[in-house]
Amino acid sequence: MSAVTIHDPVPVLPVRRGGQGAVVIPFPSSRVRSARPERPGLRITRRGRLALTTLATAAVALAGLLGASAATAGHEAGPVPTTEVVVLPGDTLWGIASQTAAPGEDVRDVIADIVTLNGLESAGVTAGQRLVVPAAD
Repeated sequence: MSAVTIHDPVPVLPVRRGGQGAVVIPFPSSRVRSARPERPGLRITRRGRLALTTLATAAVALAGLLGASAATAGHEAGPVPTTEVVVLPGDTLWGIASQTAAPGEDVRDVIADIVTLNGLESAGVTAGQRLVVPAAD
């Protein structure tokens, strides 16, 4: 809001009472001020706030992308040597994974690899099913 000032001279209104001379009634000469006092400093408009928010969001997204690419830069993914196994009656995914796991390798990681390699929706297997499993090193 801006303040309004009156720059015109004070008007004089003639008023007659009972045949006497004119009476002068001046308007108030003080300036009209807004109800809110002016604050010094920077005022950010709605468009400015939107621009700052967009800029901050873009900076965070860029930092996330750079951090993600730096995290994967040191890991070289190559083809995984595999072998095929036929599921026998009574076999479980845990049993197959524990037979094919390398010494010291976590069996749960091997199960996850088998599920990913075969596109399985669950850990259940049936007799006669052919599975691609990571080859033992």
